Amino acid sequence: MRRLRQTLAIATLAATLLALTACAGRSGKAGRVRSVEQVAPDYEFRDSAAVKARYALQEQLGLAGNRLNGGDLAGAEQHARKALAMAPESVQAHTLLAVVAGSRGDAATAGEHYRKAAELAPERGDTLNNYGAWLCANGSVAESLQWFDRALAAPGYATPASALANAGGCALQLGQRERGLRDLRKALALEPGNAYALEAMARDEATQGRFFEARAFSERRLSAAPATASVLQLAIQIEQGLGDKAAAGRYQQRLRMEFPDAATTTPGASAL
Repeated sequence: MRRLRQTLAIATLAATLLALTACAGRSGKAGRVRSVEQVAPDYEFRDSAAVKARYALQEQLGLAGNRLNGGDLAGAEQHARKALAMAPESVQAHTLLAVVAGSRGDAATAGEHYRKAAELAPERGDTLNNYGAWLCANGSVAESLQWFDRALAAPGYATPASALANAGGCALQLGQRERGLRDLRKALALEPGNAYALEAMARDEATQGRFFEARAFSERRLSAAPATASVLQLAIQIEQGLGDKAAAGRYQQRLRMEFPDAATTTPGASAL
């Protein structure tokens, strides 16, 4: 579930926050042209109240995204709540608040915001995928597949690999291996470096006792994105399954150095 939240944290919001930051840049004074050559008569323009309100909203959303990217959860929440007060139906504000709540371990609040975002934007693949990911990570695995299907059917969905990877991993949790592998392979065909799909494939191959194949997916996963405790634990299990004590020891050392709390619960992690 942590993997899915990370995927969630790491798969599904990256494009939304980039757009928000760009909008904020356009609304700030630093983004305005200070000096231009006059080639036409001067005209005076006054922004309407609606335009000013829209710029103010974009500024708050951009600031919230910047704070979130910098790890400032309190600042991100403050600006996202200001944005939500300005526009209660802002999908971006609800999504930002969901990520903040999830980062704090408040799954219930995160789920409320993901659900609201999906209700407000029922034809946006990213919001549908986000809510599906939350459902899968919080015990509603079967229901999550319906939301992933809706995301994939959404017109203009720009990142279907994310929903396919999530759907594949969740289908495997339900024991729907045929669908799970189908969706994971589709995800990797679209995005060969999809971290969640690679980890899910490595885990499935290891479960089947196909450790050489599992190693290949595990190594690709470690090259695609920063390691997590669960990825290193899986790599240890794979190398132990192959009987490669030296490789297992290297991963154990990494686990102890990078995730000392997780290392204490991993069999063999205290020995080189």
